[in-house]
Amino acid sequence: MNHHIPVLLNESIENLITDKSGKYFEGTIGFGGHTELILSNLDAEARYIGTDKDINAYEHCKNKFREDKRIELYNASFNNIIDISKITFIEKFDGIFADLGVSSFQLDNKESGFTFREDVQLDLRMDKSKGEPASFFLNKISENELVDLFFKYGEERNSKKIANAICNYRLKTKIKTSGQLKGIIEEFTPERFLNKTLSRIFQALRIFVNDELDELEEFLEKSVSVLNKNGKLVIITFHSLEDRIVKNFFKEKTKTCICPPEYPVCVCETNPELKIVTKKPIVPSEEEVKLNKRSRSAKLRVAVKL
Repeated sequence: MNHHIPVLLNESIENLITDKSGKYFEGTIGFGGHTELILSNLDAEARYIGTDKDINAYEHCKNKFREDKRIELYNASFNNIIDISKITFIEKFDGIFADLGVSSFQLDNKESGFTFREDVQLDLRMDKSKGEPASFFLNKISENELVDLFFKYGEERNSKKIANAICNYRLKTKIKTSGQLKGIIEEFTPERFLNKTLSRIFQALRIFVNDELDELEEFLEKSVSVLNKNGKLVIITFHSLEDRIVKNFFKEKTKTCICPPEYPVCVCETNPELKIVTKKPIVPSEEEVKLNKRSRSAKLRVAVKL
């Protein structure tokens, strides 16, 4: 089964590993593509902690790495990094890594409820045991809330038109499947724009249902507190919303002063916590994009703890 092709694999390893005997945390272990190569570059004394909310990914890796005593896995969100560091008795990590992309398995597998290419239950939850599926919110929240959701999380220009069409449709019958939502959007979207529009709407719903951006911000903030001096924070993003959060977070943590601009002199005595390693994000090579089209939007950013 094609679970996922890891993106920017060698670049991730080169930037993450500072100590072959060190302690590392991977916040989105997925199906273990990055994990496998990272572990092959660590020695027997290293420790590796991995998390993933998706039970399929967690169970797959639990089995895949069952013989490797260096690795411990948790079916949890990466924003639990501080709690997990306490559970594992690891005060500080030498490197923290997260690939924020949705796996090919999730996108292509009917049972995951992420695809618009098949008519499946409209779910979009990473952790099916928590919260409500996307269909619940599509049928419940107001038209204005839908407009905001599609514009904020999908950057969709036709948010008003799509939200209005959804609200008119749900007056007659509940929206339960991806096929119904796709059909609504198909009614007024030119075929050449359809896939991009569907991708933006499904992305918006997925981000909303899983609270992805708030979780990312929380994870980044907590990560700095459990990162060793000279330890690396390595993040791969796949859309502008995520990348903006990572970029701005890194920038904020490099500041030497946070005083209001009207202050004549600095009184805050702020010490920078991070140094940015990648002034511009690392992106996939042309060769990698040819081999894996889903890698084309990936951006890798790296910061080091001061």
